Amino acid sequence: MRVLRFAVRPTLLLKYFGQLCAALAALTLVPLGASLLLGDLRVSMRYAIVIAGILLMGFGLMRLQAPKGMQTNEAMVVTALIFLFSPLVMAWPTMASGLGFLDALFETISAVTTTGLSTVANLEDKTETFLFSRAWMQWVGGLGIVVLSIAAMMQPGLVAKRLDISEDYENDLVGSTRAHARRVAMAYTILTVISVFALGLFGTRWFDAILYSLAAVSTGGFSPHNASLQGIEDIYSQAVVIVASMAGGISLVLYHRAYRDGWKVAIYDRQLQAFIAAGLLTTLLLAWFLRYQDGFSWVAALRHGALNALSAQSTAGFASMDIPKSGDGAKLTLILSMAVGGSIGSTAGGIKIIRLLIVLRLLYLVVQRAGAPPNAVVEARLSGRRIEADEIQNALQLIVVFVLIIAMSWMPFLALGYAPLDSLFEVVSALGTAGISAGITTADLHPLLKGVLCTDMLLGRLEIVAWLVFVYPGTWIGQKREE
Repeated sequence: MRVLRFAVRPTLLLKYFGQLCAALAALTLVPLGASLLLGDLRVSMRYAIVIAGILLMGFGLMRLQAPKGMQTNEAMVVTALIFLFSPLVMAWPTMASGLGFLDALFETISAVTTTGLSTVANLEDKTETFLFSRAWMQWVGGLGIVVLSIAAMMQPGLVAKRLDISEDYENDLVGSTRAHARRVAMAYTILTVISVFALGLFGTRWFDAILYSLAAVSTGGFSPHNASLQGIEDIYSQAVVIVASMAGGISLVLYHRAYRDGWKVAIYDRQLQAFIAAGLLTTLLLAWFLRYQDGFSWVAALRHGALNALSAQSTAGFASMDIPKSGDGAKLTLILSMAVGGSIGSTAGGIKIIRLLIVLRLLYLVVQRAGAPPNAVVEARLSGRRIEADEIQNALQLIVVFVLIIAMSWMPFLALGYAPLDSLFEVVSALGTAGISAGITTADLHPLLKGVLCTDMLLGRLEIVAWLVFVYPGTWIGQKREE
């Protein structure tokens, strides 16, 4: 059976890409201002040239006459384009800090995708402009992916209802994007401001408080110090960073719903319940391995277990201990946690909690049907709603593709002689946009493997589907809708 589908319309893609370029230029004014305040004029010049170039191109593209009504595949393609374009243009200002092009590109891809992997060996030698700029890119990347994914990438059904998205949002992707942008941007900004002031009140240097907050709420994980979370000595400040990371791993639309309908909406949200439960389970399991495999005291095991497990679950990627020296049990626990990730509609990566819930519900359904009469109707339900067949199919497909990409990305590391578990850890961290490293990601890493990790970070940030649509020939060639 031939399925009716429409290819993307180039003029519409270019017009909305131009709008996103204009927004990117406006957001880049912040690191430009920071570089001027910090007296880093060489970087300021590069940012000024980049902003001017992006604005010139953006305003030119925005003048194009384009049809109205954006299709889902067009929204995905535009999203993929901006996530390719942003790190490319931001690599040049980043190179002013002494990085080669490949390492600068790795850094900007890691920032824009809110991953947090870095090839920089010594952050203490880098300028405050460099540290602020990459944290700012993570914050912008986190906000951008939430807005674009909620309004443009999700199919109608259970997930959309859980996030309070109307059934007709697909008919007006642009209007929906604007409506949801206002909601999530408000929640996102409030969480960041609260985190900054909380860290400042606990005695963290204000510059560090800003950088940790930008990286935490975006679940990016870039730290201004080599020691990651250990750069903050106070346990209460470390806890604030992790709480902010967990807050970023919760659907940002849920904050709006809780504000509008009352806090009980959040308490009874199944995604939030599962997210917290997964974090607690990972904490206990990690603490057990730290105690009995790595020789930590129970107090230290529970402390580091909580900080690192919750950081992995939210895919923020902060670390309070030396992960490369951890035992296999601790690493495997963190791998599983990074793979699952946080909530849909959040800044977190991974396959997402709700997809894991759907799979677990299916397994429960299989057990139920085994003891049910032949004519009994047993439906898969979640949060009181029937799980539609296409939702089940989408969840299973994404999980299968996620696992396949992990396997394909893992092989080059094994071929070049890296330890199997450490290689798997690095690949899952990149694809889950977590950013915790087992020690493999360094400036000396083979360029091929840097490319693999960059690809994984991009794939993981847009949840793979957008990239499949992007490379699918039918997206570009075929009948186009006329309006």
